Amino acid sequence: MEIVLVGRSNVGKSSVIRQLTGKRVQVGKRPGVTRRPIRYRCGKLEVVDMPGFGYMAGMSRARQEEIKTGIVRYLERNRQKILLALEVLDARAFGEIVERWERRGQVPVDIEMFQFLRELGLRPIVVVNKIDLIYPDERDEVLDNVCEKLSMPQPWRQWDDVVVPISARTGEGIPELKRLVRRRLCELNQERLLGYLKR
Repeated sequence: MEIVLVGRSNVGKSSVIRQLTGKRVQVGKRPGVTRRPIRYRCGKLEVVDMPGFGYMAGMSRARQEEIKTGIVRYLERNRQKILLALEVLDARAFGEIVERWERRGQVPVDIEMFQFLRELGLRPIVVVNKIDLIYPDERDEVLDNVCEKLSMPQPWRQWDDVVVPISARTGEGIPELKRLVRRRLCELNQERLLGYLKR
């Protein structure tokens, strides 16, 4: 069984995994360090760090599309063993990236991915990383904007079972994220037990 982390390049997926699992995880300052799914065993679960999607300096558009297609195919093929998906966003960059794509009349990859995870029935958790780089009095506005762009009505606090602001660098918000992951896993176990009882 798997927990999968997806997100743009350089949003901090590997750092989030390190915080969640305590494992030694390869992280890099430049985008694109993770080029293929990397697995970390945690008891009976595997935490899977997927390659980053979207723009990467020095990488052709065709290669970027190839990586995105590979992620989509992986999620489709392995849907039955994926218990939980976490989509990691960059608190600073998300709004700016979305606006840039919308000005071109396009749907940003981040939003497409969130919708796709929902279509697969994975009820994704949105991990808004690098929140420490946002001034405290601006955080609610930033998080409200994340929710709005992902088609979840404001205010963001009503989505505390979906949206978790964190800093993988400082550890801020990590206890809340761990609690939500545990809660989701418990809910899944209960749903499975109920499924067996209904047979």
